[in-house]
Amino acid sequence: MKFLDQAKIYVRSGDGGDGVVAFRREKYIEFGGPDGGDGGRGGHIYFRAVPSLNTLIDFRYTQHFRARKGGNGAGSNRTGAGADDVIIDVPIGTQIFDEDRETLLADLDEENKTVLLCQGGDGGLGNAHYKSSTNRAPRRADKGFPGEERWVWLRLKLIADVGLVGLPNAGKSTLLSVASRARPKIADYPFTTLHPQLGVVRLNAMEEFVIADIPGLIEGASEGTGLGDRFLGHVERCAVLIHLVDGTDENCVQNWKLIRKELKAYDEGLAAKPEILVLNKCDALLPEEIEERKAALEAASGTEVHLLSGVSRDGLPELLRHLQDRVTASRNEGL
Repeated sequence: MKFLDQAKIYVRSGDGGDGVVAFRREKYIEFGGPDGGDGGRGGHIYFRAVPSLNTLIDFRYTQHFRARKGGNGAGSNRTGAGADDVIIDVPIGTQIFDEDRETLLADLDEENKTVLLCQGGDGGLGNAHYKSSTNRAPRRADKGFPGEERWVWLRLKLIADVGLVGLPNAGKSTLLSVASRARPKIADYPFTTLHPQLGVVRLNAMEEFVIADIPGLIEGASEGTGLGDRFLGHVERCAVLIHLVDGTDENCVQNWKLIRKELKAYDEGLAAKPEILVLNKCDALLPEEIEERKAALEAASGTEVHLLSGVSRDGLPELLRHLQDRVTASRNEGL
């Protein structure tokens, strides 16, 4: 299944049914009077977040959603049938924007959260509503009210507890593969992940968290270079970020600063999230090189630097335990 995190669709709720002009005409019943019924309500358009979806690929092929019109009224004061509502299922974490792509209409960040986006039109009134002592035989009936229509943008932001950031080839996909059952592409040549990957890290029967790997950033990503910062939205909801730095690169401090610069250029709120700095690929370094680069990173960042080897898994249990503690603390704060 292809990953798609943005889609533009058209939605239109149903028009209300029309009221009717009708009179009661039965043998031996004098002065039957008006009995035209009202029109039925048009169908609503709802959006619902469901856990069974993780991409917006379905909206590439189905882009128009219309609810039916309500039924027209009838004689004998019969009201028209209300039209069925249209419920559009989207992945958890989907945001709905207006056509300008800036006005947020809804944020479906919880399972089964449902929002009414377009309300169906009300049915028109039949002539039975207009009878009075001075107007015994009204011949007025109203048309149904029109429904609402609009073009909207859907944007998916993955729901994850931990986000992986770093330069391409920093070892993010390798970490995801050894920490969870996710199987992203891994190779011994430089490349970057093309779309976000999710993995569930389960420490024991009671503790688990979700980790998200996004395509690597490069210099100028906030200005659209490479894949740009398009996928940074997928880590905006994370409680903590893991910043992986390639320990085999002599410019590890400059690489760390470069990513921090791109994060701040994208969103100050994202850059302010708690960050766990990890020096990766330590299996390819000498002990003195590890200490030298760790000290340089700690001096530049002012935070503790964790050592890791994604290949040999040295330092992995300690890192995952630290992450679980941070995620648990964040969840408790949100209660």
